[in-house]
Amino acid sequence: MRLFTALALPDEIAPPLLLMQAGVPGARWQKREQLHLTLRFIGEVDGAQATAIDDALATIAVPSFTLELKGVGSFGGKIPRDLWAGAAPSEPLVHLNRKIESALQRIGLEPEARKFTPHVTLARLKNSPRGAVMDYLTDHALYASTPFTVTAFCLYSSKLTSDGSIYRVEKEYGLTS
Repeated sequence: MRLFTALALPDEIAPPLLLMQAGVPGARWQKREQLHLTLRFIGEVDGAQATAIDDALATIAVPSFTLELKGVGSFGGKIPRDLWAGAAPSEPLVHLNRKIESALQRIGLEPEARKFTPHVTLARLKNSPRGAVMDYLTDHALYASTPFTVTAFCLYSSKLTSDGSIYRVEKEYGLTS
């Protein structure tokens, strides 16, 4: 089982992101059910590890908070591989990420090697012209969502298919009010 933690996006946040999905050759745009804000990629685990992960995540107690998506970017440098919408700076979001990271390390998972860059993946890119990617980033640089309240985070499973990943919420963990 391939797992990760993320924030599900409220229904009012997704439509503007879906409307931004155009204009880049070679982009495989994410569907509504694929949109989420990744908190921590976990990777392949067995059943016993999945149970331990669930138990560890269930102990996390952080207050709900308000979040806003802001700006766009790409991963991959000179050979862009993803387009994404970012999150506005948010100490409560970083705090939640740290709590998840700490809980997972306590049960023996390796620390996340990548710096936490909160984002919603909009597209996977394959042979997309760098100029088209740069134009996309310029055209959508001022993107900002309406603020929304984060009341939970989720443990997702991911199944890779030829049509892209299929994500399923395995468990939702409420934040305190």
